[in-house]
Amino acid sequence: MNRVAFVFTHAPHGSSAGREGLDAALATGALSDDIGLFFIGDGVLQLNTQQQPEAIESRHYAPTFGVLALYDIEHCYLCQESLTARGMQVDAARVMDVTLLSAVELRQTLAGYDRILTF
Repeated sequence: MNRVAFVFTHAPHGSSAGREGLDAALATGALSDDIGLFFIGDGVLQLNTQQQPEAIESRHYAPTFGVLALYDIEHCYLCQESLTARGMQVDAARVMDVTLLSAVELRQTLAGYDRILTF
């Protein structure tokens, strides 16, 4: 079975990319046992607990990240350098548990996947 990685690179509510990536990951989770989620660049904002999408009349889909475990999606990685570059705390609360990796470690982990989808 192919290992599939979903890479989130966009902020949560500026486009539909984050929501579409999450939906695709959940749909793929029903078919594959080896899925990884990677949050890089502005994608680290997807996991911010302080989101207020109601202010721009957007749907708050971040809580849906909490159901990933039901689909056996347990490999989730967050880029430490991306957090730091955006002034975010490494130990801040997030909408789900993730493994914090340096950019080098993240690239090495991502290289182990057969298919990479970017959102």
